[in-house]
Amino acid sequence: MAQLWGGRFTKETDQLVYNFNASISFDQKFFRQDINGSIAHATMLGKTGIITEEESKQIIEGLNSILKEVESGELEIGMQYEDIHSFVEATLIDRIGDTGKKLHTGRSRNDQVALDMRLYTRDEIDNIKELLIHLMQTLHNLMKENIHTYMPGFTHLQKAQPVTFAHHTGAYMEMFKRDYSRLCDIYERMNYCPLGAGALAGTTYPLDRDMTASLLGFNGPTLNSMDSVSDRDYIIELLSALSTICVHLSRFSEEIIIWNSNEYQFIELDDAYSTGSSIMPQKKNPDIAELVRGKAGRVYGALISILTTMKGIPLAYNKDMQEDKELTFDAIDTVKGCIALFDGMISTMKLNKENMQRSAMNGFTNATDAADYLVKNGVPFRDAHGIIGRLVLYAIEQNKAIDELSLDELKSISPVFEEDIYDAISLETCVNKRNTIGAPGPEAMSEVIKANEEFLNSIQ
Repeated sequence: MAQLWGGRFTKETDQLVYNFNASISFDQKFFRQDINGSIAHATMLGKTGIITEEESKQIIEGLNSILKEVESGELEIGMQYEDIHSFVEATLIDRIGDTGKKLHTGRSRNDQVALDMRLYTRDEIDNIKELLIHLMQTLHNLMKENIHTYMPGFTHLQKAQPVTFAHHTGAYMEMFKRDYSRLCDIYERMNYCPLGAGALAGTTYPLDRDMTASLLGFNGPTLNSMDSVSDRDYIIELLSALSTICVHLSRFSEEIIIWNSNEYQFIELDDAYSTGSSIMPQKKNPDIAELVRGKAGRVYGALISILTTMKGIPLAYNKDMQEDKELTFDAIDTVKGCIALFDGMISTMKLNKENMQRSAMNGFTNATDAADYLVKNGVPFRDAHGIIGRLVLYAIEQNKAIDELSLDELKSISPVFEEDIYDAISLETCVNKRNTIGAPGPEAMSEVIKANEEFLNSIQ
């Protein structure tokens, strides 16, 4: 059993206990972060004179060779090691001898693993941000192309008022902009270096923690050694942010699934993002949308798991915290896959614009505009609301849309109606006259699209 401790013990750890305790099977995922953190630590040790410059150089060269060989596949991470830290340090000692034993001077595995997890999380936040940027660019393009693509807007899954596909897509654009902002906030808040905190109480060695933090791109060192090794707030925040991303992806996926159904036929998904049935040859199933919707629960589970793990842990480090890794790794990989696949799905889907427009024209989505017409002609709103309610009931009985009723039929409900009512409740008018910022009208949408363009340019 390859482990970095043992002097205190007089017998070997039971193999089952050892296997249960070991983390190499999953924490090998951040071998780069572990080696880069060790390189920064060795650099600082040499600069401060805690070890000699020559020893520092020898350690750094050894670490770089290990990193290069692991990345190329020449060196395999052995499962006989307890964790990635043990593998790196044991391999280094095997290559450069006793000098390698000086690498761990002034640090503990507690602050080492805290550093590795922070570095890994920080790198993955950048990766997720890049995927979100690409997705937002896809949404931005859909918005620009569909300012005049009319469709029904819904509340309670009932047709409510006409909007455009640009406007509907723009709602998700706002959600993903907030997601991006949340990731930026988390990055900034977590970007402090725990290395040098030791096991929990710092060290007597004259470490230069500011140097180490600077070498690793942190804003500075953490300010409490106990918090440094026991803080997992940034993991909780990240999993919360990832869960929120999944909420947005799942909601949009649900709509994709509905729009793709035979009853709606608003969209057609590309064959590359659909599957068939083993028994029903006519089927074209929206499997990617369904899987994205389903995997949201998996990410939520990770958040609940880490919250439950952390809620009863006293200061400082406890082995329970090892549970943060597998669930975080899985959640990150799941969300990255969901964003990438969802992006590909919506960028290749075809819009059935005629079906969208036809659906918006049916279902009395212009009823609110008919009420507004009466109000503008002197009818109190509450009275206008009642008149249009009776008008809709009459139209349902006649199996007609409001704009299919004759003027005489309209006047039989209210004498205020005149010929200009048809223009007032046309689909184009209902949408195009709504131009307060945030509304679906073309002027308002153009302003929003311009703002989105500026936002995307600022973050790329």
